[in-house]
Amino acid sequence: MNEEFDYEYEYDENGEIVYYAVRPNKTQIKKEIATLFALGEEMSALSATHIKSLELPDNIDKAVNEVARMPHTGARKRLLKYIAGQLHKIDATPFIEKVARIKNTSAHAVREHHMAEQWRDRLIGEGNEALTEFLDEYSHADRQQLRQLMRNAQKEAELAKPPKSSRLLYRYLKSFLADDYEEEKAAALVDDAELEDDLDDEDYEEFDDEDDEFEDELDDEEDY
Repeated sequence: MNEEFDYEYEYDENGEIVYYAVRPNKTQIKKEIATLFALGEEMSALSATHIKSLELPDNIDKAVNEVARMPHTGARKRLLKYIAGQLHKIDATPFIEKVARIKNTSAHAVREHHMAEQWRDRLIGEGNEALTEFLDEYSHADRQQLRQLMRNAQKEAELAKPPKSSRLLYRYLKSFLADDYEEEKAAALVDDAELEDDLDDEDYEEFDDEDDEFEDELDDEEDY
């Protein structure tokens, strides 16, 4: 088996470039392959739409879609090893980041679902007390619409009617919580950008101060 080497170079005494081989770190490579194997598992667990959104190279995309349909057998493990090996030949960072974003979005969607269910049940069961608590926490919610949906859902429950208003209340809450999350994310991005600008300004001012001190030292030396 031929071992692949990375190559680096340096300049000799005559200024000529001299190339030399660097033996790869096998332990590091094994860790990287293990990470990429796990990435292949994560990608194969995504929906077909999410896999397509990753924009993988054709051979990897085909293999991931095939793994997604396979039972847990030795053949599946071999195909995952193939995916890891192919990912190791390219820069897999963009795919790692995309999978992380998808997982984060999916996890938050589950949390939104549970939160919307819990608030719906509390609004129907506890009435104005729960409504006041919700509005205290989310002051920008539509008080009038929320109260109307709550009362309609309560009346449905009392009359044992189909839960049409209850579903409408859930949809309103889920949509509201999703929008609230997006606003929080946008605000966080603005805060991060402002912080970076502040840091850049501080670094620039510090750099200017250092330049002034250096110029003063030069002036003192010239006077001397």
